[in-house]
Amino acid sequence: MVNYRFLSTNTVKVVGLLCASICAWYMGYLFAEILPEDSIKNAIGSVQQIGVKPVLLAPQPKGQKCASWRTCSASEVVYRIRSGGANSINPDICLEDETLLGGKKKNGARGINIAVVNRATMKVTDTKTFDMYEGDHSGEMVDFLNKIPNGSIILVASFDEAKTKLSKAAEDAFEALGSKEIRKLKFRSGWVFLAIKGGKVPDNIEREKVIHSGSGNQYSGWPSEIQIDGCLPKNE
Repeated sequence: MVNYRFLSTNTVKVVGLLCASICAWYMGYLFAEILPEDSIKNAIGSVQQIGVKPVLLAPQPKGQKCASWRTCSASEVVYRIRSGGANSINPDICLEDETLLGGKKKNGARGINIAVVNRATMKVTDTKTFDMYEGDHSGEMVDFLNKIPNGSIILVASFDEAKTKLSKAAEDAFEALGSKEIRKLKFRSGWVFLAIKGGKVPDNIEREKVIHSGSGNQYSGWPSEIQIDGCLPKNE
């Protein structure tokens, strides 16, 4: 025997569920027509972000002067001297984030590259390159060094070859400026040097470095880059 009361109760529930479904679909359709698409996407995105842990971005690193990790005081300037590499990578001389010679200026050349800076103004006063492979340029290099005013900062970087035409008089001139390595240069050695004409570079900063070319060199017989950098006091 069929229980009509049971059927009536379930029928009401089914009809109610269908009505609720139709109403929900209609309301959704109505909102979709009324609300802009961007608003709906933003709302959905906001719901999806609930519970997502925020990502903390690290601050951008502060640019270092002369691409050096040295942190100098207000009474100092950053310097970096890098020799050339092989026969195609220019030397790079930088002071207080200004390229003095080579690097992006692309004005370094084979031989010994020299930049001269006025220590009072910290401005470059002259740059010269002396070829030490062809021709005899040691004499004019000695004259150039002798004419540099006392107190000037002298920054030196080799490129390709710095020894072949280097005369004893030139070695004497660099030695008088404080070089300890000039007489140790060999064919295609890399060399960087910092000096103060008539003064002294502090003992606690890098002043000079040499690298010799050999069978273990990364450029197969050409000199590798070599670098010194540090903080140079502005005043004596």
